[in-house]
Amino acid sequence: MSEPASISTGIAERYATAIFEIAQENGNLDGLETSVGDLSAALNDSADLSAMIKSPLISRGEQRNAISALAKKMDLAPVLQNALALMADKRRLFVVPQLLSVLREQLADQRGEVVAEVTSAKALTKEQTEKLSKSLSANVGKTVTINATVDESLIGGLIVKVGSKMIDTSIRSKLNSLQNSMKEVG
Repeated sequence: MSEPASISTGIAERYATAIFEIAQENGNLDGLETSVGDLSAALNDSADLSAMIKSPLISRGEQRNAISALAKKMDLAPVLQNALALMADKRRLFVVPQLLSVLREQLADQRGEVVAEVTSAKALTKEQTEKLSKSLSANVGKTVTINATVDESLIGGLIVKVGSKMIDTSIRSKLNSLQNSMKEVG
């Protein structure tokens, strides 16, 4: 992991832990989970929102006003609304994607589940997702929730990340491996 990435992850983990503990004390983990899903969807759907949280050109006040208005409009959990405003004041909004990922993991862990990040060349059908979830659950020993994304550059196959383990069965990976083998021979 690169140094800036590890710093971002460290910041995100500290905020996520505080948010999670406050939501747990207030008995609002369900509201937090809904808010995490809603904010994740908004970040994925809006290039403007992603640009706003990452832009060093937008002032703290403007970021705070924008993220606070968005959080209020989306009716996010109060603890998340307050945390986002604080993060804007501290110029830490750039870690929101990592924050949401860490919160998703903490919420799943609370329920005794594990989140598997699955990247495929094409969107998985409901049946494929269920089979993959059952197969991973048998191997991990916990209920597995799948967070699926699509990356057409994989050509085919899957990349599955569960905790610190990664399984890469993508055709892109196999072609890269073959290309490296051919370079070594010639």
